[in-house]
Formats: sequence, C-alpha cells, structure tokens
Amino acid sequence: MSLPREISKCLIAGAAFLSSSAGAAPVISIGSMFDYLAPEKSTLLKQVRNTGESTAFVKVSISEIIYREGGDSEERPVDLKSLGTGGVGLMASPMRLIVPAGGVQATRLLFRGERDVERHYRVRFIPVLPDLGDGFALPDAQREQYKDELQAGVNVLTGYGAITIVRPRAVHFDTRIDKATDQVVVRNQGNSTIVLDALVLCDESQQHCDSPVVRHVRPGADLPLHRRAGQIVQFTLVEGDKRKPINIE
Repeated sequence: MSLPREISKCLIAGAAFLSSSAGAAPVISIGSMFDYLAPEKSTLLKQVRNTGESTAFVKVSISEIIYREGGDSEERPVDLKSLGTGGVGLMASPMRLIVPAGGVQATRLLFRGERDVERHYRVRFIPVLPDLGDGFALPDAQREQYKDELQAGVNVLTGYGAITIVRPRAVHFDTRIDKATDQVVVRNQGNSTIVLDALVLCDESQQHCDSPVVRHVRPGADLPLHRRAGQIVQFTLVEGDKRKPINIE
C-alpha cells in the first residue's frame, strides 16, 4: 500500500478545535506536510509561523505510525522516557512553543536510537488555551487575561499534523515499473520511501491531463496507477536527493 492514504489523515487527525475570539485568534502554519531525515543527519528544524493577531501557545506531540500487513496502520505515542535509556524514537525540543503574533518559532526534531529500518512519525502542532501546570509557565493574571480576550467570541484554533520520515542508516533505492495497457505499477523494492512528484495521466496528445498529485510509496509496497487505453503516465521519480522524469506511454 502506498503512503498517501495515511498522509491524507494528517490535517484531520492533527486538528484541534477550541473556543477563541473572532479576529484576535492565532493562526499557525508549519510549512511542508512531509519532512525527511537523511541518513547522515539526526536532527531537523521545524518552524511554526503565526499569522494571526494574538500569541499562539502550541504543544508538540509525536506518535510513530506502525503499518500492518494489508495496509492498515496504528499510531503509538513515543515513549520519551525510554529514549534516554537506549530506546528508539523521535522527540521534539522544545515541546511547547510560544509564538507571538506575526512571529515564528522553531522546534528541533531529534531521532534517537538504531536506524536499521525506515520509521514514520506523525508530528502534531496543536494550539491550546494556556492552563495551570501545562508547562507554559504563564503568570496567573496574564493567563486569565489571554483567555478572556480569546473567549470574547467564537472562532477556531486549528492544529496541524506533519509526517517525518526517518530514513535508515544504509539507504538503497530499487524502483521497478511494470507497464500494461490498463495500468502501470510502481514497485518500491528498496528500503526507503520514494516519491512520485507531479504525477499526471494525459491523453495521447498530452493536451489534456489530470491535475498533478504527489504520491509516496513505502518500502516493499506497490502503487498501481490505473489508466485508459492510450493514456500517458508522467511523474518525477524522487529517490532521496535524486530526481528523474518518467514518461510511460
């Protein structure tokens, strides 16, 4: 099974809906929905921007995505305590961000442990109303004032979830493409995720094409691309840092 069906859940699973005030609420953005930790690196920086009109208090949480045979998956929260005693997982530092209106803050994602296989993590950035003992260390008076200002009306605070793909230490790519009249099957026989960027199906004249999409294919997975007779399949195959245009008639 290819990765995108799991990725499509990011915005749904990562969203938090809370009371706030219209016009004064923070509005965060996190950039790319996909991040890749290269084999030679153990950390990456993730920025959170606030384009709203009030401060954003953002909590960061991380779960590992475990894929089962048949394509189903589950999420398991990372056990942060085990990372200091030989455990394996991804952590964020800091896990709480205070992002001023119009400003930007960053958290560093750090992978600890053995990198024998590729691992996938969902990193959620969730705006919250600050509360006592939540780790933001906001004085009582300031916390209550912030709540009063935001609760003057009704609005939405929206959080986001991104996927971080931690590539194995020894990466090798092996992409096979099987062509037939009614479909093209992309097979990932390597040990790390590949990306089909700007994937489109076009008619024979290449004057009429579908809207381009991006698809991910996990290690050991196949992605069937069904097509009508005469349709041309085009995409850019991304294997790590390498990009190769593909045109299949």
